[in-house]
Amino acid sequence: MSRVIHTGQALVDVVVEVPDLPDRGQNVMATSATDYAGGTVTVLLAAARFGADCVGAGAIGTGPHGDLIRSALGAEGIAVSAPPVEGLDTGICVVMVEPSAERTFVTTLGAERRISVESLATSDPQPGDLVCVTGFSLALAATGEPLLAWLPTLHPDVVVVLDPGAAFATLSEHVREAMLELTDVWSSNAEEAEDILRAVGQEPPTDLAGLTTAVAPLLRGDAVAIVRDGPQGCAVRVGTETTYVPGFPQKPVDTNGAGDTHTGALLAEVAAGTPWVEGCRRANAAAAIKVTRRGPESAPTAAEVDDFLAGRSPLATLPP
Repeated sequence: MSRVIHTGQALVDVVVEVPDLPDRGQNVMATSATDYAGGTVTVLLAAARFGADCVGAGAIGTGPHGDLIRSALGAEGIAVSAPPVEGLDTGICVVMVEPSAERTFVTTLGAERRISVESLATSDPQPGDLVCVTGFSLALAATGEPLLAWLPTLHPDVVVVLDPGAAFATLSEHVREAMLELTDVWSSNAEEAEDILRAVGQEPPTDLAGLTTAVAPLLRGDAVAIVRDGPQGCAVRVGTETTYVPGFPQKPVDTNGAGDTHTGALLAEVAAGTPWVEGCRRANAAAAIKVTRRGPESAPTAAEVDDFLAGRSPLATLPP
């Protein structure tokens, strides 16, 4: 079976629950604070819990944060290909979660930014493997330059997956175009899709299927595009057909990691041979379960998704 390989940054999420965000220069008392393995770990955990063979190709430091990352990956049977970064620990992301489940982030830089062409190559992608890249990796030269030097060396049948994040649309035109020419699969939320369309001078469509259809021509010829919109679900463009795949609205307690859970579950399904549209339905279900649980490490298993979907209505094909 094809593997899911992630080149992005594994961080420790310091999740702080707050009644509200503080005003500038002010303080607010948190109701809880918990450390989790986050960042790309969330994608890999979701994929592994769906049965995929997973590899973390990013850099992990030496210290308590790096140890937490390695422990979380190891507990799920996820391989780490690159050697540890000596003398530097992994960075953190402070995640402030409001009662509405909205999140605000502050991120530090650490060992996760110390990658090279040689360290990435330790993951040894084979034809059919899915290699994930994030826009946040491309945003800094320390990680973006090695990635853009390494990706063109991969076998043509390695599937390059871009998770653009909020950063991608703000990158230089040169970096954006270089990455889009290498992208076989685009997986973003609606806001990120709107941002990239505006960045290239296009007015974004207002519907999810239209957004997905508009993004597809920015990619290489036969690329697949997926655009998510939380409880509304997602749309997927395969070939010349765009399909709206409805979501499963829930009462959220923590939306942190929902998009990453969707991506990991979807890629695991595709790696196992599931068609894209059905994979999206199962990924929508995984994300719906995820938002009812706290912490980025709480992705469901494939069996839990099976139970969740039992008896639910079949796919819709038209946007809401």
